[in-house]
Amino acid sequence: MTHSTSPFPPRLALTLLAMAQLIIALDATIIFVALHEMGVQLRINAQQLQWIVSAYTVAFGGCLLLGGRAADLLGRRRMYRLGMALFALASLVGGLSSSASMLIAARAAQGIGAALLFPATLSLINTIYAEGATRNRALAIWSMASAGGLALGTLLGGVLTQAFGWSSVLLVIVPFAGACALLGGRWLPRDAAPQRDRSFDLAGCLTVTLGGSLLVTSLVQGPEWGGSAPATLGCLLVSVVLLGVFVLIEQRSRDPLMQFSLLRLRSLRAAMLLTMLFMSSFGVQYYFLALYFQDGYGWSPLQAGLAFLLPTLVCTYGITVAEKMLARRSPRQVLAWGMGAGAVGIAAVALALPHGASYWALLPGVVVLSLGQGMTWTAMWIVAGQGVPAAQQGVASGMAATAQQIGGALGLAVLVMLANAGRGADVSGRSVEALQGLVNAQYGAAAFALLGVGVALWLRPPR
Repeated sequence: MTHSTSPFPPRLALTLLAMAQLIIALDATIIFVALHEMGVQLRINAQQLQWIVSAYTVAFGGCLLLGGRAADLLGRRRMYRLGMALFALASLVGGLSSSASMLIAARAAQGIGAALLFPATLSLINTIYAEGATRNRALAIWSMASAGGLALGTLLGGVLTQAFGWSSVLLVIVPFAGACALLGGRWLPRDAAPQRDRSFDLAGCLTVTLGGSLLVTSLVQGPEWGGSAPATLGCLLVSVVLLGVFVLIEQRSRDPLMQFSLLRLRSLRAAMLLTMLFMSSFGVQYYFLALYFQDGYGWSPLQAGLAFLLPTLVCTYGITVAEKMLARRSPRQVLAWGMGAGAVGIAAVALALPHGASYWALLPGVVVLSLGQGMTWTAMWIVAGQGVPAAQQGVASGMAATAQQIGGALGLAVLVMLANAGRGADVSGRSVEALQGLVNAQYGAAAFALLGVGVALWLRPPR
């Protein structure tokens, strides 16, 4: 069902919604392969190079609640088109950048575009398509686009950087995002008239956006700055204060940004925990395995990207498995199986690392964890939208996605700390100590996935 006041093509709408997730996922990985050439040509130091990655993550994670509120209040189609247009413009500016500061600012603008786009896209799916098999199918296609974007990013980044230079990894996004922004006016349902009796809660928006951005900054940059460094502690302290002020503002606001009553929904609380644990277990695999493939095996970035092709295909198959299971079983059961497969697969990779000298020794564990990844991704977003009123789908999506970003940053920081413990600065995987650190990190990721099984079982079975 839809709230549209005019006909629209549901299949073409789903194409645009899947393209949004493809672009967001693509942008998260396509930049990695080009970082070395960016550093050489723009004379960027290691700290600035880190911020080319972190600026996107910080802006995305910090602005998600703002994006969710804007989608609910100003219109989901409007926010989809605005997010895509901002993505296209920021990618163009980034591709034409001649300095580190300009490139970092463009990456932050991409993150803001993604934060407007993601809640609008997910809430459009949850309002256009009826709950049940129709919505599950739409979410499965949307999930496949995400898996494809992650894999395509590493491959396309390697090919484009080698053939056309680093700027091409940003410029390639411009025509696709621009076309989606234009077509959104024809293929997505028209927004309802804005409600005049509702306010935007500017004070709440400012405090949660700034507080969330500083929290993600402290988590992302903590390993680089040091856990006890003044910059890390300062960011963390200010973020806690701002988020505390945000809670006070929301409790007294006539029309709050975030309805805390949403947190009474066990399904939304579980979805927030699951998105955090998903990124702390499945989400960190790209980081650790890409590092091992390039430094341990001596592979090129393109070879490392090719190594993720099979896992991506298996992940896509896991999404189709989840869709079929959801026709017969509850999301609770699918999530428990998916997270359980992740725990087993990641532990199998950890076991194989000290003994296997080749990629093939890791493959059984990689296949099992990739299957669990596909099953979990679709089911956890289904849970995030269950029981949420249509008028608050954007904020609920933003809450779950914010938890996802914080989980990714926090999980990676904890696991990198675990990998680095007692072995100095060697992260290459060539020494015995470095390899053992990587094994420890993988066991930590498996433990996060096992916690996810417990959260899934905590969900109430459907009546």
